Amino acid sequence: MSEALRPGAIQVSPPTADDERFQIAILQGVSRTFALTIPVLPPALCRAVGNAYLLCRIADTIEDDAGLDLTAKHHYSAWFLAAVLGQREAEGFAAELAPRLAAHATPAERELITHTPRVIRVTRDLAPDQIAALARCVRVMSDGMVHYQGQETLDGLPDQRAMDRYCYYVAGVVGEMLTELFCHHCPELQPEREHLLKLGISFGQGLQMTNILKDIWEDRARGACWLPRPAFESRGLRLSTLAPGEGGDAFAGGLRSLVGIAHGHLRNALEYTLMIPPRERGIRKFCLWALGMAVLTLRRIEAQPHFRSGQDVKISRRSVKLTIASTTLAAGSDTALRALFTLASTGLPQDRVLPTGPTYIEGMETRHGT
Repeated sequence: MSEALRPGAIQVSPPTADDERFQIAILQGVSRTFALTIPVLPPALCRAVGNAYLLCRIADTIEDDAGLDLTAKHHYSAWFLAAVLGQREAEGFAAELAPRLAAHATPAERELITHTPRVIRVTRDLAPDQIAALARCVRVMSDGMVHYQGQETLDGLPDQRAMDRYCYYVAGVVGEMLTELFCHHCPELQPEREHLLKLGISFGQGLQMTNILKDIWEDRARGACWLPRPAFESRGLRLSTLAPGEGGDAFAGGLRSLVGIAHGHLRNALEYTLMIPPRERGIRKFCLWALGMAVLTLRRIEAQPHFRSGQDVKISRRSVKLTIASTTLAAGSDTALRALFTLASTGLPQDRVLPTGPTYIEGMETRHGT
């Protein structure tokens, strides 16, 4: 474990029943999707994963706040990580940051920041291995998001490798963290831990790429583009000059190539899910619901490449309910799940994506160095 991740000695009070209730309630405000999926996990795992999501959301709120300059973001990110590790108290962090949040922060985000000490009390009550996994995720995610601060541009990212790197920082590392939590809960997964970690990174990238493709025009409206330039420049397009609905067949072709890569990552996500023992139906359903909704979103993007907003390709509530019902029914059968995935992804382009670890991330510690 690196010095930066070594736990501190500050005493944190055990969580109260109100703290536990707050964690459950605030999830509803900050993420309807995770408020839906996290409760299907086994109780102890549900608590750890719910806490992990809230920690990531706090880190994300810091980095997204338009009213904080880069120095302030570094300051609060470092303070927050130290609070997670028990090296600094969380009360001062919350009291200082909450009043500084910009006007665009949602009421739920403000409430979450204000009550960070409640979240941290639950964190510090988790098992040591769980705390280590959550702390590493917060550190890597915060470092990555700070790295990209001020680099947003309408020109897109230099290449697919750069997109992979961005996806690792914001989502792949979450896949690693979840894998560590799953292995802690289910020791029989330990022999496959290294392979699961690689697949977990790919799982995270598949979900993140799907979100990037869905949110192209919303990101653009705030001055950012996370698409790799070569996929469009090779077709004669310059991303910075495009408006919603423009680009014709060339844009559709570039988008289709990225849908194929995202689809490849989601196929890795299926393999990840099938490595979870069938008796762990809660973990399988947690993975399958996210996977199924991502596949259906890619289908809508593929069918409407000239969509003008994420709402145009957002899957319906009926599709969400159907995904939940069908994957829940098939959760215990690998054969049924493969057939269901094949049916749901019929017609999508696909690139075969080999799962890899994070060692290609320049300037980062690997898992083995932390």
